[in-house]
Amino acid sequence: MDQLRFNEACKKIIGIPRKRNSIGTIGEKTLHAVLKEYFEPYCESREVKIGGYVCDIVGENGVMEIQTGDLGRLRKKLETLLEFCSVTVVYPMAAVKNLMWLNEETGELSKKRRSPRKMTVWDGIAELYRIKGLLNSERLRICLCLMEINEIRLLNGWSQDGKKGSSRFDRIPVRILEEIYISCSDDYKMLLTDAVPESFTSRDIAEAFNINIRTAQTALNVMTYTHAVRRTGRKGNTILYEKL
Repeated sequence: MDQLRFNEACKKIIGIPRKRNSIGTIGEKTLHAVLKEYFEPYCESREVKIGGYVCDIVGENGVMEIQTGDLGRLRKKLETLLEFCSVTVVYPMAAVKNLMWLNEETGELSKKRRSPRKMTVWDGIAELYRIKGLLNSERLRICLCLMEINEIRLLNGWSQDGKKGSSRFDRIPVRILEEIYISCSDDYKMLLTDAVPESFTSRDIAEAFNINIRTAQTALNVMTYTHAVRRTGRKGNTILYEKL
């Protein structure tokens, strides 16, 4: 993690009109553009076509794809690229999120307020379920990028104040808090701290890391597939796990 380089990327991208006429930049949002600049400052290494796909970054270490949405949308692209090159998938997450509301009619932007929703590394592991079948590839590396983000939403929702059911307009990155790289089962195992007993359930994970039970269940499904944990039986209707 290089906060200085990240700050320079923010200065270069935020508030500056960007090209919208090339394949790789159509509809590109601020978060994606800043991270692309942060991870690869040389423009000739960005938006390179390989195997019928336009890749965010191509360098000596392979391809880097920055996915700001559903990881499942990358599956087919990854299946193709992983056949002949290494790929790093960067998945940014709002560990700290500040909400701002934009009135389209007046152009007025509200003051930011802190959202109670905080994404954790466990949310990232659960999201990997969408590409679970590719996670054991030796050519695939995941970067979970925990960030502070200002999220701008339009006041176009169905509620009286326009907030419920509203559309997200853009996400503006503020700072990077942590970059967590995962490329093998040992990297997943490092997430299981001493707070987790040798034999445990998804509820133990949820309580130890203050996450909801569904996230814990999905994350353990991923960690079972990647040989970080294994199922040892059941206690009633609850699956028992142990560390490997």
